[in-house]
Amino acid sequence: MRRLTHRAPMAIASAMLLGVFATSCSTEDPTSGTGTDDTSESAGTEEDPAAEESPTEEVEWFDQAVYDEQFDQRSATFEGDPEEPYLQYIDGEMTDTSEFKSTGAKKACFANASISNPWRQTGWITMNQQLEQLKSDGVISDMETRDAEDDDNTQIADIDYFISEGDCDAFIISPNSTAAMTDAVERACETGKPVVVFDRGVQTDCATTFIHPIGGFAWGIDTAEFLIDNLEEGDKVVALRILPGVDVLEQRWAAAEKLFDENGIEAVDYFTGADPTEIKKIITDELAKGDVQGVWMDAGDGAVAAIEAFEDAGADYPVMTGEDEMSFLRKWEDTGMTGLAPVYSNFQWRTPLLALQKIFAGEEVPKEWVLPQVPITEDERADYLEANDGMPDGHYAKFGGENLPGYPEVWQERQIP
Repeated sequence: MRRLTHRAPMAIASAMLLGVFATSCSTEDPTSGTGTDDTSESAGTEEDPAAEESPTEEVEWFDQAVYDEQFDQRSATFEGDPEEPYLQYIDGEMTDTSEFKSTGAKKACFANASISNPWRQTGWITMNQQLEQLKSDGVISDMETRDAEDDDNTQIADIDYFISEGDCDAFIISPNSTAAMTDAVERACETGKPVVVFDRGVQTDCATTFIHPIGGFAWGIDTAEFLIDNLEEGDKVVALRILPGVDVLEQRWAAAEKLFDENGIEAVDYFTGADPTEIKKIITDELAKGDVQGVWMDAGDGAVAAIEAFEDAGADYPVMTGEDEMSFLRKWEDTGMTGLAPVYSNFQWRTPLLALQKIFAGEEVPKEWVLPQVPITEDERADYLEANDGMPDGHYAKFGGENLPGYPEVWQERQIP
């Protein structure tokens, strides 16, 4: 089956941004993402970094070894308490942190890619509430944060500023992009202080720990298998993608496309920029060509707009995969459509600070801290809707902050620090 990719008009570097991504989402910056291979905290690709940074370049995003690893990790046994998924991990190489063991509250310095989309905003709120708890516990004295606003050069300058100031006891970095941020992360590592990288990876393994959910291939496998199980050979799926060139998002589609091809599902994919108007137009145009039986998304942004396009056309609802954003969960319930909510675990925003707590206690932490990433099924949907009753549409069901200070009001009021 020939792959058809349609690029909808959009500003590639727009702050309309993935988990994600789903994704991450989880929606991400065009050159960012997460993933891993055996030698680095990269996206599991050996492509030239210059190619990764250019969203117009043809990059081979499919990596069989990483695909196979993430396929297996979906059913892996996670260490730790399931009631605290933000502390769970897959057993593997551990980092000895005894050299960092010390007493007294420590200052963390956080170089954040952005808070430019609902997934990152939800995580940022949760992270700040975790910070409040650790301040009360005397673990963290302060967290100085600089927001790169989705700009590589800004984030590089932010990291170098933290290094030059010299008063950071530890660095937390959520990279804006994979290749461009690698050198700056290495400079932070060279200070000899703990470095925690999370959400999106870089092309070095120097960090004390790299924290992320399983990854994009796992998302793609879960979603494609769901659609295949609920469709017939020859059925048509419209894939709505946020941005090109984001490794975790590209991996989601690479996995899904592989499985669609192997199972005789006709799939066309479009880049949308998460623009609801563009999403509606794409679905409307495809319905004018004939029946559409399925909708696949690499992030939940705009899911409601896609469903409304079917309603406007008087067409049967599709089988659909969205995300654990509340707007999709609510529309899914209201319509009774056949759906799945994949997850790029938003609770990971707690983990970097909890990792620092362990590091300054001299406890081992996973070198690559792989967190659970479990979709929400129809059987579970009602429970998550009830648990998140009163939360705004941009909230993510698996945010993991129920036992933090300020719950639920801080998240309900969407107080962005």
